[in-house]
Amino acid sequence: MKFRSTFFLIFALTATISSCTAQTKSTSTMATDSTQTNPLLCDIETGVCETPGDSTENKSLKAEVSGNKTIKVVYFTDPICSSCWGIEPQLRKLKLEYGDAIEIDYRMGGLLPDWNYNSGGISKPSDVAHHWDEVSIHYDMPIDGDVWLEDPLDSSYPPSEAFKAAQMQDEHKALLFMREMREMVFLEKKNIAKWEVMEEAAKQVGLDVKQLKIDFDGQAKVLFEEDLNVKASFGVRGFPTMFFIDDAGNKEMVYGSKDYAFYEMAILKMNPEAVKKEYPKNWEFLFEKYNTLTAKEFSVLSGKPRVAAEVFLNDLTTKGKLSKLTTKNGSIWEVK
Repeated sequence: MKFRSTFFLIFALTATISSCTAQTKSTSTMATDSTQTNPLLCDIETGVCETPGDSTENKSLKAEVSGNKTIKVVYFTDPICSSCWGIEPQLRKLKLEYGDAIEIDYRMGGLLPDWNYNSGGISKPSDVAHHWDEVSIHYDMPIDGDVWLEDPLDSSYPPSEAFKAAQMQDEHKALLFMREMREMVFLEKKNIAKWEVMEEAAKQVGLDVKQLKIDFDGQAKVLFEEDLNVKASFGVRGFPTMFFIDDAGNKEMVYGSKDYAFYEMAILKMNPEAVKKEYPKNWEFLFEKYNTLTAKEFSVLSGKPRVAAEVFLNDLTTKGKLSKLTTKNGSIWEVK
């Protein structure tokens, strides 16, 4: 994402808190009836954004890892899952420390099919705006809920299908594409269900846009349906959900947004011999590895206390080393 001085980047959307539980137990005044599950209401207590259906079950999975990887991580997520955005700091650290031991398989969960429901106090997009602002504070990750007031999404299916199309081209660029779309919706308040917005994100990360459109209109829809079938077969309805699986089929599930230690423990349970890799904590390395970082992410990755991390990033901004995008609920930085 390139920060443009001509306009304010504001990025807002999160339909999952740690594991997007749509079970309405947030600090807002939503109903608490457990039968009223709404995908855009993430449970702040459990860190889950949840879709209607059977409870998540720990069903059998078979790991197929490549190279010398020892653990497969099947990650069920969604482009507009706020809880998935909330665990970006933990996930990025996990890749730096245990990237040599794990292979992550990204599966789209289909958080918001459409608006043909009325449950949990949510019946229209504008009902989500305040909830997302609450989620932003809880995860200490910038999210501007006003996207639901200004340019609301009809569904999370289009950006999910676009991600599958991107995967057909290049797995690494697909992950950059997902991050770009999330920054657009959570910070810039852009409707990432619109093709022109997805096209802009694709250009930013170097995808072949013409081919992306062909695949988006074709095979990507089949791949997305396959992801939904995999999700259903394992009873997954909350995001984020991660299954850590060894080559013998043993598995450990982490459901919802959890502290870093939970993900690390899952890896070590599957492979006690997995070695934590040391990595440079300086800002140059971290911004080379991840070209955009929030204060929470920089704090988690650098080991600096949260307040000190933001002071440090602001100082680099003053010195002209970084660009800063400020939203009403936090900021994000990138190298100039």
